[in-house]
Amino acid sequence: MLLSSSSVFPEPTAAAFEMAATVGYDGLEVMVWTDAVSQDAGALKGLADHYDVPVLSVHAPCLLVTQRVWSSDPWERLTRAAQLAESLGAPTVVVHPPFRWQGDYARNFAEGLTRVRGRHPDLTFAVENMFPVKMAGRWVVPYNPGWDPTETGFDAYTLDLSHCAASRIDALEMADRMGAGLRHVHLGDGTGEGRDEHLVPGRGNQPCAELLRSLAGRGFTGSVALEINTRKAASRPAREADLREALEFARRHLEPSPAVTQG
Repeated sequence: MLLSSSSVFPEPTAAAFEMAATVGYDGLEVMVWTDAVSQDAGALKGLADHYDVPVLSVHAPCLLVTQRVWSSDPWERLTRAAQLAESLGAPTVVVHPPFRWQGDYARNFAEGLTRVRGRHPDLTFAVENMFPVKMAGRWVVPYNPGWDPTETGFDAYTLDLSHCAASRIDALEMADRMGAGLRHVHLGDGTGEGRDEHLVPGRGNQPCAELLRSLAGRGFTGSVALEINTRKAASRPAREADLREALEFARRHLEPSPAVTQG
């Protein structure tokens, strides 16, 4: 069971290792962003060794605020994320569908991803489901060809339940569409009110427990990363309490199976 480093924001990446160790997570998913530590293999290795918390997935810098991390070229950013994952021994790279305005990257994403995967055959590149956004009073899909990667078809997917809530779709049906390609889960709740909330599991109305209980039957062999929003936590103890509640929820509902990797 992994902790996404984004779950401790606005605290830095280093704090995610400390809190993962304190609360009892099995490993970390590093969100590569503007924090220099999140981009630095040496620093991340040092933290992983110090806290005995391995990095087991890397989230490529795909957010709007990370468009200049490492390079302005999204292919270069994806390649650097793959190299970071390899250097850390992390088997999974999480990647978003491209934004419509990203030129060649958007036009040729599927083919380009196949080429990148060929250069890094030991990694899983798990494309994440996203969601439409509301701008100037209307719903807009900023991704090419869309927010649902199953419509294009990829070898591996990340299922994000908060994003399912934001797009107002059934997370279990999305898991069915991903099928054997479901390799990674971002666990966080939502209310279905059309925005990305990343609530502690159990605080929204998404089928978080049902999805976890279904993984063994789906032949799932990936990992589950808790990706929740703790920005409103008033203190470190309050943030850790949210992280602990999320972890306890996940472990309570994840069906034990030797086929399921929990870190």
